[in-house]
Amino acid sequence: MSEFVRRVTHLPTSILPRLPHLDVEITERCNNDCIHCCINLPAGDEAARAREMSTEQVEGILRQAADLGCLQVRYTGGEPLLRPDFEHLYLFARRVGLKVVVFTNARCITRHLAGVFSRVPPLAPVEVTVYGMRKESYEGVSRSPGSFSQFKRGIELLRKYDVPFVVKGVLLPPNRHEVKEFDAWARTIPTMERSPGFSMFYELRGRRDNETKNELIRSVRVSPREGLKVLAREDASYRQEMAEFRTRFMGEGDDRLFACGAGRGMSIDAYGIAQPCMGLRAPGFTVDTRVSSLAEALDRFASLDGLRATNPDYLRRCAQCFLKGLCEQCPARSWSEHGNLDTPVEYCCEIAHAQARFLGWLADGERAWKVKAFSDAADE
Repeated sequence: MSEFVRRVTHLPTSILPRLPHLDVEITERCNNDCIHCCINLPAGDEAARAREMSTEQVEGILRQAADLGCLQVRYTGGEPLLRPDFEHLYLFARRVGLKVVVFTNARCITRHLAGVFSRVPPLAPVEVTVYGMRKESYEGVSRSPGSFSQFKRGIELLRKYDVPFVVKGVLLPPNRHEVKEFDAWARTIPTMERSPGFSMFYELRGRRDNETKNELIRSVRVSPREGLKVLAREDASYRQEMAEFRTRFMGEGDDRLFACGAGRGMSIDAYGIAQPCMGLRAPGFTVDTRVSSLAEALDRFASLDGLRATNPDYLRRCAQCFLKGLCEQCPARSWSEHGNLDTPVEYCCEIAHAQARFLGWLADGERAWKVKAFSDAADE
């Protein structure tokens, strides 16, 4: 969950807009073929392109979102800049009053588009994912010849046109040795207020349609211990941030399935299907915006708050666990890993426990669901 989402979903409900934020995954297609990615289709996939929402459909969604009080739209994919109408959709969102967050690999940034961002600012930094600091590492991840030079050109154009941008990394076998170098380079970017984040605990395909790709994703996930080294590479700031996080977002566990704010915002996939969040693609929790309005989808998603887990293992562990606010265990992760909403995901559990032990919230070998009270663990 992003910090923006955390802020708006923890405001008093009396002052929240009906739809605080919207994600629009405007294409699944991408000009990279990254080894870890849970979504990408080839850039030239004409069948996928033919199914994608039309310009007019996206405009209609944005109008509805603005009418519902939406504050921010995030354009993502795939690579959203592959859409030939991306500039139009970007400007349309700004015209209806939305802050625009753009997730991109920067390969499709042109002089013209950088000029558009400069003249009509998105009101949020462009977010660029970086796959390596040199050609061998970058293209070892992207599996796309020429992608590194195109990424570098895009970054230089953002700099030249003074477009605010931030960078984030991915931790994978071809680039794991570059963390310090990436951190140092990120510090040269004026908009970077903190060290870059890294994706490393990768999600499986939410559509549950490609076990071969899932096996590849599993093979490049870092171990919880390796991931912790990156998360805590700046020890003092990490401990301070986690202490603040603990105060704001953690408490005793319960049997709610959706304790994460899913359904307060909304995600629309490339084909017009609304989801409570970007990761949850379970058919029973989606709404087709071609036949239903965003308001109707929100009404449908409102029922998520009342859903409770029934899986005995979840009730024994997750529902009793004071790390629930920290753990990435959620219905979306359970769906992608197990095909249901409430089976514990062991990988997520071990990641949360590794962090808790490092921070002194748990002793070695102790399981968080066996700690009686969150306050007891936090005060030790």
